[in-house]
Amino acid sequence: METRSERAETTLAAIVDAALAMASQGGLESLSIGEVAKRLGLSKSGVFSRVGSREQLQVAVLLEYDRRFQQDVFVPAMREARGLPRLDLIMRRWLARATNTDRTRSCLYTAGAFEYDDREGPVRDQLLDGVLRLRVALRRTVLQAIEAGHLRADLDVEQFVFEMDALFTGLLRDTRFLRDPSVHERGIRAWERLLTSAKTPVEVG
Repeated sequence: METRSERAETTLAAIVDAALAMASQGGLESLSIGEVAKRLGLSKSGVFSRVGSREQLQVAVLLEYDRRFQQDVFVPAMREARGLPRLDLIMRRWLARATNTDRTRSCLYTAGAFEYDDREGPVRDQLLDGVLRLRVALRRTVLQAIEAGHLRADLDVEQFVFEMDALFTGLLRDTRFLRDPSVHERGIRAWERLLTSAKTPVEVG
């Protein structure tokens, strides 16, 4: 028999899941305690008692989005060997997310960066933390590839990470706004070209 604590956790998970679906379709600003309650057949006070304010709900959504992103992109890649195999899989899984036309998998970090670029507060802080942690993880993986001899020792790491991130952002726009059916193929070609330019030259002879 489910305990009261387990029921509360299940309800909280359902609230965050419903809010995440709303944010993926309409942005973080689309969230409201009332609408989430309506979708789940709960009272507004029932939702509020579990998540607190609308702002706290938005932060909870970002934390759940980050958890799912990590599970989808980074966890599988960590099973690969350090260096280029790991870096390549991170990028390919990341690009696959960018070019997925399923509206429920929209990138909240990218969309949120435009929603909150000129706002201050906990939601912007959480978005910024997520984006910066992603950059740190990419930078660490690139450095490991350099240490393994897979990428050039003189590679400009900050520039390389910037271009990886910029590629992802560009693919999101072309997928969702331009609705370009060839965007995934273009993205892979762009990544392979970027990677080729960064690889350690193979000595001949």
